[in-house]
Amino acid sequence: MQDTAAAAGRDRLNRAKVLRAAVELADEGGFEALTMRRLAAGLGVVPMALYKHVADKRELLDGMVDLVFAEVEVPDDVDWRTTLRVRAASMRRALLAHPWAVGRMETGTPGPANLRHHNAVLRCLRRDAGFPFRMAVHAYNLMDAYIYGFALQEKTLAGDIPAEAARRQEAVAGRQPSALDDYPYLAEVVTELPKTGFAFADEFEFGLDLVLDGLGRMHRQARPSAP
Repeated sequence: MQDTAAAAGRDRLNRAKVLRAAVELADEGGFEALTMRRLAAGLGVVPMALYKHVADKRELLDGMVDLVFAEVEVPDDVDWRTTLRVRAASMRRALLAHPWAVGRMETGTPGPANLRHHNAVLRCLRRDAGFPFRMAVHAYNLMDAYIYGFALQEKTLAGDIPAEAARRQEAVAGRQPSALDDYPYLAEVVTELPKTGFAFADEFEFGLDLVLDGLGRMHRQARPSAP
């Protein structure tokens, strides 16, 4: 009976199911905690059964990244600035949901969702915004540097930032009472920031506005170009 159940589990297994299960495991414990043995155990199969659907862990990661790209929205029925804003916010949400993907989105072999995503963003920049080719590449790279960089900071600084600032203030003052007097501008941050209702996540919109304003200036200077 056990062999029959195992065989039935293998029959039901497919690539999509393997990838979804891998994403769930990585969401829980990080990509480093994801092993083929653990993935197989969660699916109720032997590890070798996975290799009928993914060649190795690198191909598994490529497929997982593709699922993350599939979650990101790039609207095609609004102006270019709105498209980029929606895409940036959607990408950030996806990376918050899948923090293991931070730093891995532009690596490996791109899958179909990955390719569709990149093409859609370039279509927005070239066709809708009318940026010349090189300017569109600059704009794409700038947006990704900001989004991925912010996501990395958010992953690293996860938690209550004002509470952490207060903790550091106490730690520094406890070791050296004069430390806050020696560094008045740092002291201002740790003493005043908790009073402002500061939320690190709110900084994303502030920075995004600056990036889009800069692209807006580029857009006004660019001559219309063919898609």
